[in-house]
Amino acid sequence: MSGIGIIGWGKYLPEGRLTNATLAARFGLDDDWIVQRTGIRERRVVGPGETTASLAVEAGRRALEHAGLRPDQISHLILASGTPEQLSPATSAFVQRELGTAGGAHDVNAECASFAYGFVVAAGLMAIDPRPILLIGTDTHSLVVNPEDRDLGVLIGDGAGAVVLAPHDRSWLRGWDMGCDGSKVDSLKIPAGGSRLPTSDTTLREKQHYAQIKGNEIYLNAVRFTVGSLKRTLEAADLKPDDIDHLLPHQANLRIIDSILERSGVPRERLITNIEYYGNTGAGSMPIALAEALDAGRIQKGDRVMFAAFGAGMVWLTALIEWGAGEPMEWAS
Repeated sequence: MSGIGIIGWGKYLPEGRLTNATLAARFGLDDDWIVQRTGIRERRVVGPGETTASLAVEAGRRALEHAGLRPDQISHLILASGTPEQLSPATSAFVQRELGTAGGAHDVNAECASFAYGFVVAAGLMAIDPRPILLIGTDTHSLVVNPEDRDLGVLIGDGAGAVVLAPHDRSWLRGWDMGCDGSKVDSLKIPAGGSRLPTSDTTLREKQHYAQIKGNEIYLNAVRFTVGSLKRTLEAADLKPDDIDHLLPHQANLRIIDSILERSGVPRERLITNIEYYGNTGAGSMPIALAEALDAGRIQKGDRVMFAAFGAGMVWLTALIEWGAGEPMEWAS
């Protein structure tokens, strides 16, 4: 069966900027307080007419251009997001319409871990259908945050990143670990709008369509689950933390990332992060950071890259990528 590798990447950030100065004035804070607690100085946020799908379309186009492929050469589109265009149909359908990709399309919603989940899903699909796949991580969480919510308000940004995946004679994906603990569903949620709590005058009045977070629970569980998963992935590959060349975590909050580094033993100089400039862009955070690291020439052939993702649910996934493993294979049109 065919392995999987990356042949193109791209990112898209909306032009709108939300600075700490603006948020400090809104919430009665100061810039230093926000930076010390989050590591964030500014975020990108969507403006009128921009949506989860529109960000994805731009990131997808750039990834296709980088890969040198036409949209009709894509066999499948995977759209990774926790903030869908609407409840139905899937956001991937909107993106497919604009890009004109061939083959199928579907969404993956593992909240902020959606891109990493989508990568492993794509590897399985590639094994049975060795043709190019476009994987896009995109979110517009700024649209589902209560403007009065300080805890989420200082964290959230919008953006999208994409990769083009193609068959290789040796898979870049060398191992992974994933899990879910559904007892933590109340740690971070948007209660209303689904079948469990349909939209009503009451849900609107009580602002139950906005995201709600229990920050301390998220912090403790994100660190615990991610570190445990990372260790299991390393053990399965017979590797140690120092064998990781690059750690690419979900860009949630610098305090969470720092704790993952400390408890996992991965050297800090191996960290890939851009949270200072974009905040937490949800499912877009990892592919955006990946694209920037690649454009900067930081990741080289043979490097071991560890994806470390976590999200509401709670869900988590770590995946070990050997960059440039194997050679690209020809595929059927």
